[in-house]
Formats: sequence, structure tokens, C-alpha cells
Amino acid sequence: MNPSHVSNRSSRRQRHTGFTLIEVLVAIVVLSFGMLGMVGLQAASLQANRDARQQSAAINLAKELAEMMRGNKDVALAADASNFYVGDFSGSPLTTPSASYCLTAGNACASVGDVAKAELTEWLTRVESELPGARVKICSDSAPYVGDLPRWDCTSAGSTDVMVVKIGWTRSSTRKATAQGDNALNQATVPSVVLPVTAGSKT
Repeated sequence: MNPSHVSNRSSRRQRHTGFTLIEVLVAIVVLSFGMLGMVGLQAASLQANRDARQQSAAINLAKELAEMMRGNKDVALAADASNFYVGDFSGSPLTTPSASYCLTAGNACASVGDVAKAELTEWLTRVESELPGARVKICSDSAPYVGDLPRWDCTSAGSTDVMVVKIGWTRSSTRKATAQGDNALNQATVPSVVLPVTAGSKT
């Protein structure tokens, strides 16, 4: 057999083998980019699910407080100074200066004001446990929105016909690539839930 023919066949096999390895490497690189994309999508999906759960929890908590206020109209319809539901609550622990525990077993609330204090105390504890970095504001407000954006400020301190429950909390930032430290969190700069509460009539 001609040695040149053997050499040519060997060279062709080597070239063929080399091209196959390159194709495998390219395939691995493409697959790696695809996997990275899938990981990113999964992380975004988990964050969206977490935000949805927290939003749902905040709405349910606001509705619960609204029902408590409707059930205790003597306090909920009082002027702000005498309305123990009114306040701006933030920090940890999330509690009111006039905390009361008279609704616990073995205790009895002496007045409707004490009932309101105890209800708010228990409710704020649950808000803190379900919403990270929560802030709650309960006030009379005729304009809870500026344009399409909710705001914390209350404009109608003298009005008691419509109360508003505002809840905000800390969310993870969607700008993961550039956000670090405190910037990696979206603080409760605006309320995420604004629920108007009509307490009803005393009669």
C-alpha cells in the first residue's frame, strides 16, 4: 500500500475528529447560555410569585382590619384624636404606643376603645410577620392618590366619614445587576395597598 495514501487517510480522520470536537464545544457553549437564561427566568418567576403572595396577604389583612373597624363603629367614626385605629406604624416591632392585650384568654376589655387597641395590636403583629419591613398608615384621606400613584400623606385629617388603610413593605429589587446593599431592596416609599373603609353609621 502506498504510504502516501495511508497518510492522507490519517490526515482526513484527524481533521474530521478536530471538527467534531469544535462542534461539541460550540454546542456546550450554546447550551450553557440557554441554561443561564432558564435560571434567570426561574429566579424572576420565584420573585413574581413571592410578590403576588405578599400582595394577596396585604389585601386580606387590610380587609380584616376594615371588618374590625365596621364592627366597632363607635371608635372608627370618632374624630382622629379619639380614634384608636388611626396612626402611622413602622419599624420593628410593628406596634402601637397604646398596645393592649385585653382580647387574650382570661382578659376582658373594659371599653370599645380598649377593644380597638387590642384589635390593632394583634393585627399589626400579623402584618409584621407576613410582610417584611412593613409600614401601615390608617387615616382620614380624601385624596390617597396623586395622579395614578398612591401616597402616604393624608390630606383630610378633620374628616371621619372615609378612613383609608395604607400598607407598604420592602420588596427585592429587580435591578439585581446594579443594585447592592440597601439599594438591592425597594423600600416602602409608596403604599402598595390602599383600601378605603366606610365604617357605616352609628344609628
